[in-house]
Amino acid sequence: MGSDNGRPISPHLQIYRPQITSILSITHRFTGIILSFGACLLFYWLTAASLGVEAYNTAQSILSSWIGKFVMLGVVFSVWYHLANGIRHLFWDIGVGFELTTLRFSGLIVVISSGLLTFGTYMACYILMGIN
Repeated sequence: MGSDNGRPISPHLQIYRPQITSILSITHRFTGIILSFGACLLFYWLTAASLGVEAYNTAQSILSSWIGKFVMLGVVFSVWYHLANGIRHLFWDIGVGFELTTLRFSGLIVVISSGLLTFGTYMACYILMGIN
């Protein structure tokens, strides 16, 4: 055992500079948590629909409020981000894309495509179904 000389045991957390790959990894895990929450919301909505008109209208009013729309925006972004980053991981599984420039570029592609697909999903809902 080492002696306690006043030095921190794990200084890596104090001197570590976040990198794009670490930020994207943490974001992938966070979007997985959001997707679990989104699955609970879907279950709530389907249960409310099966319980009758009054329960369904209550669920609809909650989900169509400004906070409900904000939460759904986060869920939709999480779906696209998790999918795009999952595809990135599939390439890693076959040994492709481990060069530093490729890691950064593929991470940028994941973030940009997630944002564009989220925007496209909301535009499709707005145009095709009148949901705003």
